Amino acid sequence: MTTTLTLRRPDDWHVHLRDGAILQGVVPHTARQFARAIVMPNLNPPMTDAAGVSAYRARIMAALDQGASNPAFTPLMTLYLTDATAPDEVARGYADGVFVAAKLYPAHATTGSAHGVTDIARIYPVLERMAAIGMPLLVHGEVTDSHVDIFDREAVFIDRTMTRLIADLPELRVVFEHITTAEAAAFVENAGPNVAATITPQHLHINRNAMLVGGIRPHAYCLPVAKREHHRLALRKLATSGFSRVFLGTDTAPHARHLKEAACGCAGIFNAPFALESYATVFDEEGALDRFEAFASLNGPAFYRLPVNEGTVTLVREPVTVPDAIDCNGTMIVPFHAGETLGWRLIQ
Repeated sequence: MTTTLTLRRPDDWHVHLRDGAILQGVVPHTARQFARAIVMPNLNPPMTDAAGVSAYRARIMAALDQGASNPAFTPLMTLYLTDATAPDEVARGYADGVFVAAKLYPAHATTGSAHGVTDIARIYPVLERMAAIGMPLLVHGEVTDSHVDIFDREAVFIDRTMTRLIADLPELRVVFEHITTAEAAAFVENAGPNVAATITPQHLHINRNAMLVGGIRPHAYCLPVAKREHHRLALRKLATSGFSRVFLGTDTAPHARHLKEAACGCAGIFNAPFALESYATVFDEEGALDRFEAFASLNGPAFYRLPVNEGTVTLVREPVTVPDAIDCNGTMIVPFHAGETLGWRLIQ
């Protein structure tokens, strides 16, 4: 039995670091484990131009200077696409290294998406420019029509938008983020080499019963929502299979405890503090620890055309109990797996 697991230092290809005081409280949890992270731009107001993205990156670096245990952490910034985004602004910011990708939020699909794209056809000039310069598009893949069941919105998005997008722009590099369904897993597997996906720890661990059985459980609520059990099993199969175009992306999304435990609770799961332990548990349960390094540390850099990290992290087979809540610079947040004991401990 494997008792020690040493990996190239991983990257997190999807994080929400927020802003202000809470940023200072949550970014150390990501920086402790990961060398780099793709930072989402859905702040209020959203990061829709190069100047705003640059200023946000400076705030992240300032927060790191206030105590993160990994000062070498690099935030990889993204641009928030709107109906009015200009192709020249995207190309200029990418060429200058201000951001490494652009994010497509369908309008009103999730937290902070009110300014998102109302019709993907409106941004085809931007996407054509991105395809030409090799810039990745990161996609929150859900439709927002009120008549579509929330549990079906990812599958409908694949049929209505993703299939057409890939056919129209086969050279565009696309990351289908935080996939949650068997349909999405099959779509990515069958797509060409320019389509990849991220998978969160929560969608590997829980199905929709976690939100609904025994009472409404707001700390298991995220968007896209967890689906039926057969979808969870399909995601576990893909993540642990060794398939090279799927990689780690936590979608860690911190919200204050009182904002989750509310009449209209926020969507998002704060999984950053024990992310690697959570993923390692899945790969261990699936008998695939030998494939964990590829998922966590190798596949993402390959798709983003970035070098693999030089350092390493080590996990040991020891119990670690996740606290019921974590004080993030004055904001109490309930982490994923709160009150549970995981079988792996990160010791660096």
